[in-house]
Amino acid sequence: MTILERFEGDIAVLETENGILNIPGHQLPEDAREGDILVRSENGWMTDKAATAARRAAMKNKLRRRIRKND
Repeated sequence: MTILERFEGDIAVLETENGILNIPGHQLPEDAREGDILVRSENGWMTDKAATAARRAAMKNKLRRRIRKND
């Protein structure tokens, strides 16, 4: 899994199974956002919309559980 961690100027910082990868931001889709799951294909990088949505929902639920636990 490759996750768009952040942008540092014109550089996109990607978190991969093998560590951090820095690539020029223009290589990503224009609508790529921090936290998106990316897939590399022969045509370049693409956002995996379904996997990103599932990951965001799981993280949101995890945060809700932690907040309830601390109340």
